Amino acid sequence: TVNDDDIEIYTDETRSKVAFTYYGVRQQTAKPVIDGVARPNQCLADFIAPKSSGVADYIGLFAVTAGIGIEKHEKRFEDAHDDYSSIMLKSLADRLAEAFAEHLHERVRKDLWGYAADESLSNDELIKEAYRGIRPAPGYPACPEHTVKADMFELLQCEEIGMRVTESFAMIPGAAVSGFYFAHPESKYFVVGKIGEDQAADMAARRGVAKEDVERWLAPNL
Repeated sequence: TVNDDDIEIYTDETRSKVAFTYYGVRQQTAKPVIDGVARPNQCLADFIAPKSSGVADYIGLFAVTAGIGIEKHEKRFEDAHDDYSSIMLKSLADRLAEAFAEHLHERVRKDLWGYAADESLSNDELIKEAYRGIRPAPGYPACPEHTVKADMFELLQCEEIGMRVTESFAMIPGAAVSGFYFAHPESKYFVVGKIGEDQAADMAARRGVAKEDVERWLAPNL
């Protein structure tokens, strides 16, 4: 991390060139003190070593889809006024994309990164996300800002497999999942919730963009 909230993602192991910076959003809620312990307001950057620490830490990116070429089949069903089959096809594609995201995360934990090589979880434990690490997706509670998908898709060269994002940062095909990998033992999902205009102004300054743009991107959280 560069400051408390942002994460620099490098192009390679030399760490000499920044591919892009993820600008994190931090909780700004007043939390109750429990047993004399104050709970901190969290940001995803908390799960990556600070740049000042000198620790060479890691973050992962992923994008998967099960919707390549689905449009022609959707049109075939719609032309036949078969709404049921069209809905079922979309639902099946969505489920397969989610399953692929789950499978790929398991490969990261047990093989590609290998920090949990001996992991052996039941289906119920997988559903409860009992494994170490998280894969937050842009637009979800811990990672509410969508615009980072443009940088992610460019770095991952998603167009090579037919994936892209629209001007409003929706994913094409619709049956797609993308996000980050965090392996920190204490990483967990959380809800950013409502934030103040001060954080929006601070993010605008960090990103070098207009405050109005940040307010539009984070409108549901303001």
